[in-house]
Order: sequence, then C-alpha cells, then structure tokens
Amino acid sequence: MSERLSLHQPITWVLLCMAACFLLLGVIFISMPTWGAAIFGIPAPSGSGEAYVRALGARDAAVALYIAALTLFSTRQSLSIVLGATVLIPLCDIVLIAIITEFAAPWTLALHAGSALCFAGMALWVRLGRSA
Repeated sequence: MSERLSLHQPITWVLLCMAACFLLLGVIFISMPTWGAAIFGIPAPSGSGEAYVRALGARDAAVALYIAALTLFSTRQSLSIVLGATVLIPLCDIVLIAIITEFAAPWTLALHAGSALCFAGMALWVRLGRSA
C-alpha cells in the first residue's frame, strides 16, 4: 500500500483533473465573488462579505494543490487518507448552505453531496487500487 501512483494509471489523471477543477473554482471564487457565491449556493455578498467568498476560493485552490501534490509525490495510503478526510469539507458546506438558504437551493446541496461522494470514491479507488 505504500507505493506511489504512476502517470500510466487512469486514477492519476482523474485526480489531476479533479484538482484542476477545484483550482478553476478557486480562481472564479477569488476573482468573481458574485459568481462564486452563485456556484457555491449562497446569496451574492456585498461589501466585506465578498472576502468570505474569496476565502472559499482560497480553500478550493489549496485543496487543488494538495490533491495534485499528493497524487504526484506521495504514497497511495497518504493520498487515500487525505482524500477521505477531505469529505468533511463538502459535508460542512452542505450544512452551511442548508442553514443559510433554508433548503431553498436543493441543486447546490446536491452539487456538494456529489463532491463528497467524489472524494469518498477517489479515496476508496486509491486505497483499494493496485499499481499497473
């Protein structure tokens, strides 16, 4: 289980694409907080509220970078542990959105639930997969 992923394995490219998606989200949230809020599922903030959306963007960018770095340079075991722990981020987002919107935006809740399932699935795929 201590082996690393190879660039020849499909999981490596799936994880790098996932990291690229989160990096793109981070850039959108930081550079266009109104769009970021809409994607995240909360009302568009004004004034200093934009800083919180930008903080979400910084968080997503950090997620992207640690997924990419661990995919390329760490062991399968370490990567699977971090991916499994990362499931907490979208789960907490679901709680936050549900409180703020009072369940008025079910599609955004589903989006975050899908993200949680994606992280859990990736963690299992990395953990149970074998090197090619």
